[in-house]
Formats: sequence, C-alpha cells, structure tokens
Amino acid sequence: MRTKYCGELNLNHVDKIVILCGWVNKYRNLGKILFLDMRDREGIVQISFNDSSTYLFKKATCLKNEFCIQITGIVKERDEKNKNFKISTGEIEVIALKLIIFNKSQSLPLDFNHKSLDESRLKFRYLDLRRPHMIHNIIMRNKITTIIRSFMSKNKFLDIETPVLTKSTPEGARDYIVPSRIHKNKFYALPQSPQLFKQLLMIAGIDRYYQIAKCFRDEDLRSDRQPEFTQVDIEASFTTGKKIRNIIEKMMKYLWKNVLKVNLKKFPVMTFDTAIKTFGTDKPDLRNPILFVDITDIIKEIKTELFFQNNIKHDNIAIALRIPGGSTLSNSKLQIYNKFIKRYVNKNLFFIKINGNPPNQNIVSSILHLFNTTTLNKLLNKTFAQHGDLICFVCDIKKTVINAMNNLRAKIGNDLNIIDKNSWKPVWIIDFPLFSKNELNNYISTHHPFTAPKNKNHLTSKKKLNHILADAYDLVINGYEIGSGSMRINDIAMQKNVFDILNIHEKTQKEKFGFFLQALNFGTPPHGGIALGLDRIVMLLTNSDNIRDVIAFPKTTTASCLMTESPSKLDINMFYDFKKKFN
Repeated sequence: MRTKYCGELNLNHVDKIVILCGWVNKYRNLGKILFLDMRDREGIVQISFNDSSTYLFKKATCLKNEFCIQITGIVKERDEKNKNFKISTGEIEVIALKLIIFNKSQSLPLDFNHKSLDESRLKFRYLDLRRPHMIHNIIMRNKITTIIRSFMSKNKFLDIETPVLTKSTPEGARDYIVPSRIHKNKFYALPQSPQLFKQLLMIAGIDRYYQIAKCFRDEDLRSDRQPEFTQVDIEASFTTGKKIRNIIEKMMKYLWKNVLKVNLKKFPVMTFDTAIKTFGTDKPDLRNPILFVDITDIIKEIKTELFFQNNIKHDNIAIALRIPGGSTLSNSKLQIYNKFIKRYVNKNLFFIKINGNPPNQNIVSSILHLFNTTTLNKLLNKTFAQHGDLICFVCDIKKTVINAMNNLRAKIGNDLNIIDKNSWKPVWIIDFPLFSKNELNNYISTHHPFTAPKNKNHLTSKKKLNHILADAYDLVINGYEIGSGSMRINDIAMQKNVFDILNIHEKTQKEKFGFFLQALNFGTPPHGGIALGLDRIVMLLTNSDNIRDVIAFPKTTTASCLMTESPSKLDINMFYDFKKKFN
C-alpha cells in the first residue's frame, strides 16, 4: 500500500512518484492551494494540492485532522524561501496526484498541541501513541533491545525463555496468582523474576544465559516502577562478580555509543557504606555536587536541647549539606526547605550563611549565638565552607535524618540548577550487607536469599551476621538503579544456613524451594548474574521523566489500566460454565 514512509523522504527522492499512508497531522486551506502535513511513525511530510478546480482538490477539502489516508504524489524540492530546516523533510514536499480516504476520525479526546491529563492519555493510549514523541520512544525501545540482543549474542549468551506460570516463592513482594483449572484449589504465580530458573540453567550447563523477561510484582508504584515490567536477565557460570560487571559495563557503553553517540568513561566503584555516608542513598546521583557531612561530634559540643532534646543516643546523628552559592537564598525560600524537611523528620532545618573570606567573614544565622569561635571554625572547616555558601543541617535519629537529607539534597540540586543534566554519571555500588533488619527486628535479605556472602565464615556466628558483606553489585546511573546482581550460593549447606538465618522453616524450605535445593546436590558450578531494568534504561536514553512514557500500555500508580478498565470483576457464572465445559 505504501512505497515510502513520510519521514524517510528527502532530496534524493525528487521527481519520484511515491505512495504514502498515514494520518492528517495539520490542515491548511488557502483557497487556491491546500496544504496538509501527513504523519506516520517515521515523521511528517508536507502534501500540497495545487489546482482548486479539480476533483482531487475538492475531495481534499473534506479532510480533517487524524483522517487516515493514502496519498500518491510526486516529490518536489521546495523553493529556498519555503524550506523548513526544523524537520528532516523540510526541503521537499509531495504534490498530490491521488487521494484515498481510508477512514474518517472524530475530534480527538486528546490535545496533541498541549499537555493532556495523564488520565486521558492512559484511557486513550492508542491515540496518545500517535504523538511523535511517543512513537519516538517506542522506536527507541525497539532499537535498544535490538542492540542488547546483538551484544549478548556476540558474547556467546543464549536467549532462553523461562516459565511465566510457576511456583510462588518468597521474593520480597506479593505474587500475582493464577488459578489452575485442572488442579482444584491450586494456583500458579507469575514470576517476580526468573531467579531460580536462571540458576537452574547454570546447573544444567548453559553457562551463559540471557532473556528480555516480563516480571510481575504486586507492590507500591512510582514514576520508575510498574506492576509488570521488563528486565534484561543475565546469568553466567565459572566467573566472578568483577567479570560480570565488566561485561555489563561494556554493554552499557555499547548502548550509549550506538543510541546517543556518547562515550561513557570507566564506571567508578563505590562501597555501600561510602554511598550512604556521602550521599545518604545507595542510588547516588553523582551529577549533584552536594555531599553529606557528618557533624555529630561538633554538635555534641554545644550544650543545648534545641538540637538534641535529650542526651545524644547511639543512633542519633547530625548531617550538614554545603550548598554552593546558597547564601543568596531568601529567608522565604529557606522556610520552604524547612517545611520540606518536616515531611521526613519532626525537627527544624538550621541554616548558616557565609559571606566573605577570613578574616572578614560575615556569618549570618539565627543560631549563631550558640556557637563559640572554636566550634564554629570546626564546622566551617569540616564542611569546607567558602564565600557565598549556605550550610544547612538537621539532627535526629540516624535513619530518618539520612532519608530526609537525601531527599533535600536532590531537591536543592534541582532547584538551584547545579546538576549537569547533560552528563552521565554511572557508578557500581558494591559491598552491601548480606542481611538487613525489618520492622520486627528480624533478618531479611538485602538483595535475595540466593546471594553469596563475601566473608562466608561469619555465617556460622550469629554475633557477626551484621558484618557479613554480600558478593553483590548494583549499577546506578544518574540516581536510578539500573541493575542489581550478585554471585550466587552454589552450596546446599550454605543455602540452608541462609534460609535458617532468615527464619524460613525447614517445612517451608521444602515446600517452596525443595526442587532447587535438590538441584544444588548435582555439581552446581560457581555462578552469578544481574538483572537490568529495561524500562529504566529506555527512560534514561529517551530523556523521559516517567517509566510510563516508554511502555506501550502501562498501568497507573494504582495498578489499573484505564483503557481496558482492568482489573475487573470476574463473572462467576461464566467461570463455572467454563469449568463444567472442560471438566
């Protein structure tokens, strides 16, 4: 039906007859001449109808935006004064010779020229996807997956599918379950990840596996999370965590080079402990120059209950941020930040402005009277404060202060435009704790229960569990966790030991993981892997703000599909009729 896409036409096609299929993007009737912009997935081209006395011209006057049409025409170069260099087809136009209207269109419930409400965009997603920006994202996603497949194939990884209907195993989030028709009162679970299957493939001797896999997790959603998502799942045998990181680093450099023409430098490596102490998060945005400064020892010297109402406890902390150029911020702006910090901690944010250099420094603060000269100098020296800077700090329980100041750091970085939005700052985070404590003070896996420890001997001593490091690694780019991986446990005794520490009883071990534990008895090789979030990678490479903009048919933050109105109630009568028919 077509010989070319609209967006493919250029000066090389001048004087050639082409057949185009697409939609009316814009319509302009000037009386004796009629122009329309025709759009398909590859772009837009101008079509002109020049003779107002012809049947073709009169037929074209019936066109409206979003009519689905076919144009047969001849490509011509535009006059120099009429060329539009803002679009790829702006040097040419197509003189229409024939018009077929495939289908008319009602007025759209979306406004392509202005920002439509997210609810409308999701309800009429098939129309929202017509927008050039959205089409671009979908095409880019296809390009990215093609590049990944090519890279993995060249590196001898095999693309292997794993089951979607599987067994429910504890993996951190709630499962989506599917009832079995044949097995009464039994259910399948949709996979939260192919974790156990890819490890079983290593036991099977498939030493390099990958899959672009659909995963399902029933958990709270946000801008970079969906209930069903896609990950690039990778596993390899007879390797080390460092070698896996090297392969992934090469792949990411290959992606950025081929998609954005950007050469990424070698990825730095940072320990989990350093990331928390320096940035307050294990997903640091290294583009933001603001760093954490622990000033607890200095605040201890000031005898006032304004900072710590009681004697400082072991888990209390004072964290300061030095804001370059922040001394120019108005008091009203500072109060906005004080209000912001109280979303996370019920304490005030204190401010100190530094103007000038020693010995003529002018220090401005409502709490300046609490500091003697020695204490103030310690604070200025530890934060490396300079002329024009602002120091802000808060004091409270360690966990809440770190979370609060991490969020404040991100907000100030964006507000003051001190983050270089055109740069890329990847980083590997390593040496995570193998175990963490939950709200009930029970041990849980920081990553998952199949992660191998670095210091294996400590597993036998319950007193040293807090000091066991995981042989794990996360890839973070510009503050987004792009991938998480680890070396795996390949010894059945160690795996059972970890299950015991996690309070997974022997009966549950057998019920949930019996098949896997049995497999560990048959010459399991050393192996490890990583899962990369494909949706987040595409989001970064397309400069999108929300993961929904790179998924064709996403869900809302309440895990609903506004277009199909799912989830929906089950017609019980139809369900039982179905069972009778097949039983």
